[in-house]
Amino acid sequence: MNIPEKIWKIASWVGILVAVVLVIGSLIGLRVLFNSNSNSKDQTIPSISVTGTGDAYSIPDVATFSFSVTANAKTVTDAQTQATTKINSALKTVRDSGVADKDIQTTSYNVSPHYDYQNAACPMIATTNGTPVYCPPGKSVLTGYDVSQTITVKIRNLDNAGTLFASIGALKVDNLNGLDFSVDKPDAIQAQARNLAIADAKAKADVLASQLGVHLVRVISFTEDNGGSYIRPVMYSMTDAVSASGKAIVAPEIPAGQQKVTSNVTITYEIK
Repeated sequence: MNIPEKIWKIASWVGILVAVVLVIGSLIGLRVLFNSNSNSKDQTIPSISVTGTGDAYSIPDVATFSFSVTANAKTVTDAQTQATTKINSALKTVRDSGVADKDIQTTSYNVSPHYDYQNAACPMIATTNGTPVYCPPGKSVLTGYDVSQTITVKIRNLDNAGTLFASIGALKVDNLNGLDFSVDKPDAIQAQARNLAIADAKAKADVLASQLGVHLVRVISFTEDNGGSYIRPVMYSMTDAVSASGKAIVAPEIPAGQQKVTSNVTITYEIK
């Protein structure tokens, strides 16, 4: 085989390889184009989107409040002993009212040094008309230790909430905060609000489809936004109660009010 024949044979094989590459590239291009058209078709499905709102109401069945005790003494041990005496007295009142241990929680316990700022004595030397010319600066002096403990209480028997609240206050605790009302198991009331929101959206979609002369086929997207809850303000009226010591105290009557839970949904329907 002479040289021209070898060159011609090599060129023929190169041409065949180029043709194969071109065919494969064309097939890949057609597949990409087909997928692109398919995706484009999915994105242009005729649809309508509607929003719905549902409100569900519930009477709160638990109330939460917190209180603190503090003590100050020369040593940590003495301060802790004083704080423990106060907190144990308060906890006995809480337990005697029927609150279970699972609903009593320590949310903070702190021990910290206590400093007082003391002015230094001015030396009665180098005076002008009896007034010292120079007084050394004051300084912070460690005078003892502060101990504080905060307790959070959950009340399930709301009929006792006012009396317990007043009884704890009569013990001269610090920072008596609350009452905060809530639903112990909010999932059920949230589900009720969601169902109402979905029904509201479906009703709007039916009306809109009728006006447009189309039919609803299926749900193609769904989102939910919980609008939160609203608790009516606590209102107080005063009634007499008697503390453990026999001294008359004033206990507030505390209506729990009504809690509203709102659900907002957006539903997109395919139409035809």
